[in-house]
Amino acid sequence: MEGFKMNSNSTTTAATKGKKDELYHVIHKVPSGDTPYVRAKHAQLVEKDPEAAIVLFWKAINAGDRVDSALKDMAVVMKQLDRTEEAIEAVKSFRGLCTKQAQDSLDNVLIDLYKKCGKIEEQIDLLKRKLRLIYQGAAFNGRPTKTARSHGKKFQVSVKQETSRLLGNFGWAYMQKGNYMMAEVVYRKAQMIDPDSNKACNLGLCLIKQGRYEDARLVLEDVLQSRLPGADETKSRRRAHELLMELRSIHDDLPESLDLLALDDDFVKGLEQLMNEWGPFRSKRLPIFEEISQFRDQMAC
Repeated sequence: MEGFKMNSNSTTTAATKGKKDELYHVIHKVPSGDTPYVRAKHAQLVEKDPEAAIVLFWKAINAGDRVDSALKDMAVVMKQLDRTEEAIEAVKSFRGLCTKQAQDSLDNVLIDLYKKCGKIEEQIDLLKRKLRLIYQGAAFNGRPTKTARSHGKKFQVSVKQETSRLLGNFGWAYMQKGNYMMAEVVYRKAQMIDPDSNKACNLGLCLIKQGRYEDARLVLEDVLQSRLPGADETKSRRRAHELLMELRSIHDDLPESLDLLALDDDFVKGLEQLMNEWGPFRSKRLPIFEEISQFRDQMAC
């Protein structure tokens, strides 16, 4: 009987230890095991040692241990350490070792890295390629949705939501180039597909930069009046309020120079064609393009 009790206690102790280990991995969001990738995640998330994590991520890649995740996570850690150029080279050099399913996520990592280090042309080229895949029906490996992850939570993203997100990145890139009219076109397209308050704030800024203050005010009021998804977020409301305050402080003087005609016509036409396939509009040519055409006609005269 005593032997039976000892075995019973040992089993209970082992079960308790197993539950504690499982809880540990859940709390710290680290996988179980003792592989290079697991040790890298432990260094990153538990020990908070990003330099050690990068070394271990390299070991995981070289050992073929969860290469998809190792390369992506290493690039993210490098970005946090301002080793952005190194991260870009790593992703471009080793993405060939990753699965087809990982390529979309790696593209998104590259877009963030290009944005971080100011490689605007590279960012625009990659965004165009991703939008072309959507137009060809090749995005998400042909599926209508994909599973994304943010702050440890999984959620579904539709093709339209992804298109709007990519267009938002496009608009931001054009803003960095000072091409506010092209940025406006792209942001308006994005808002037609899947509106949100963050893109509305950026659209408002584009309009302010073009001296179209009343149009900007109307867009920003939509955020403050909670007419758009995400308008209840403190960050978006604060930004909209700040832009409106800036708007009120601006007099009638226009910006010194406006690159109003530097539109990428082929890209704009491609967007129109994509949106027309998703659903008919009252006019095949959207109002914004009619405005641009009229503007160009006036300039030609």
